[in-house]
Formats: sequence, structure tokens, C-alpha cells
Amino acid sequence: MILRQLQVDPAEFERRTGWAIKPEGACKGPVCVPLPESEIDRLDVEVLAQRLGMALVHDESHGIWALGPESGGHALTSAEAPDITLPDRNGNQFSLRSLRGTKVFLLAWASW
Repeated sequence: MILRQLQVDPAEFERRTGWAIKPEGACKGPVCVPLPESEIDRLDVEVLAQRLGMALVHDESHGIWALGPESGGHALTSAEAPDITLPDRNGNQFSLRSLRGTKVFLLAWASW
């Protein structure tokens, strides 16, 4: 879910994520996660991300946030890749660190 602000309407949040905001909290199927009472009319995305285990990543240069799906605690907490050094197709060592500050599309492939 891409956002321009960190407040979202409950109906829009349900439409885009499947999480319904009810008096008992945010609910999806049989699962309900309690929310603070102040969250019923206008939702604070930071609170939702924390309570529902959703990654929230901010792109400061474009003024937008990306709210990822619930992950059960296995979400990326930033869009920054760890430093990786691997041989390139010619056998020379290549470090991902050399691309810091640029956008990178990383594709992994395996034959199995």
C-alpha cells in the first residue's frame, strides 16, 4: 500500500489490505489485533504497522511510504540491502556497497 501521509481512512485501509477496523481492533478473518481507542476513526499507519507486523518504509525524496503486507515478523524493516560481495560473471569480486545511493534491481536465479 503506497501512502502520501501516515493517516488513513479505515474504509480505505480495509479495501486495500483486507483488515477491517472494528470495535475489537483490526480484524482479518478470525484474527483480531487490539488497537488503541483513538485509532477507530482515523488510522495512524505507524501504529498499524507495529501492531500488525507490517513493514513501513519511507522514501523521503518522494514523500511517500510503502506499507507492506502482514508478515508474521519476517519483514524487511528498510529498503537498504546488506553489504554483499560476490564474483561477477568474469570472476572479479563485486561489492554491492559500490552502488550505494543508487536504485538497484537485484535478480537471483537458480537452475533447480
